[in-house]
Amino acid sequence: MADHNHCDHHEGCGHDHLGHDLGPEDNLFSQIDRANVVALNTNQDGANVIKPWSERLDQTKLLESDADDQIILRIPFTGSIRLRSLLIKAGPGDQTPSKIVLYANQPSLDFDEINERTPSQEFELPQSNEVGEYPLKTVKFSNISSVTLFIPASQGAETSQIYYVGFLGTWSKRNENPVITVYETQANLADHPKIQGMDGTHSSLGH
Repeated sequence: MADHNHCDHHEGCGHDHLGHDLGPEDNLFSQIDRANVVALNTNQDGANVIKPWSERLDQTKLLESDADDQIILRIPFTGSIRLRSLLIKAGPGDQTPSKIVLYANQPSLDFDEINERTPSQEFELPQSNEVGEYPLKTVKFSNISSVTLFIPASQGAETSQIYYVGFLGTWSKRNENPVITVYETQANLADHPKIQGMDGTHSSLGH
């Protein structure tokens, strides 16, 4: 089996280790619609791996593939998202996915059609007990409402297994209605030249 731990971090393989107890400030856990996370080809709830940063090393909740070593994980967000990094903890050993393939705004992908779609980005995963951070191409993951993760194979085991999935980025409320600009309807005397006869404590405007 090929050695997946040969990556030189100084050369920039797209994998990094995070050890901050408080977690990154732009962690998007609270913006994931956990109730509607869907996992295909696993007997566990897809939301098992969507955990707060403080539980990222917990191994009691996980996703393990069922019929073979493939998994599809559909993750919707509660607003409009701009992603900068994927966070993942997987394994152990040969149960580590060979790679993670990501599709932006493809909320209904299944095994019949996923190989016909062009991925937004993909990463090879090294075997590790730590949470890895994988920088994303922001241009591919801007103004999105969902991300689908595809695990095409393990690194030799009959099943694949993941413990934690998270994202770093920014969130904004989804604009479902046209933006309406509200103009100033009452003069604010502090923002306008002083009008003779007004002492700044009373205005007849808006009454």
